[in-house]
Amino acid sequence: MKKIIFFTILIFSAFVIKNLVSSIYTLWQKQSLVVQAQKELEKEKNENQRLKRDFIKANTNEFIEEQARNKLLLVKEGEQKVIIPKELIASQTAQNKITENEPNWRKWWNLFF
Repeated sequence: MKKIIFFTILIFSAFVIKNLVSSIYTLWQKQSLVVQAQKELEKEKNENQRLKRDFIKANTNEFIEEQARNKLLLVKEGEQKVIIPKELIASQTAQNKITENEPNWRKWWNLFF
């Protein structure tokens, strides 16, 4: 009778130990998920702060005026529009490319003579 009770307790103890080890192993694996989620949360908080700063900046009059000038080509009262032809811009950039390929001594020579 004592042997049966002993083996029953031994089998029950082995079963409990196996379940505890399994639970500890599962928690150990999920620890990396928690760390990864914390890193992602920190990244999202930083993104949220950046978006809040951008939102506050976008609500200022200076930003609205800058966007109206740059994207909508609007001007204030009393100002005049200046439209530069694309050909002039293209010729200026072509001239800059030519001078970039010249050696420095040649650029100085052309500047003074």
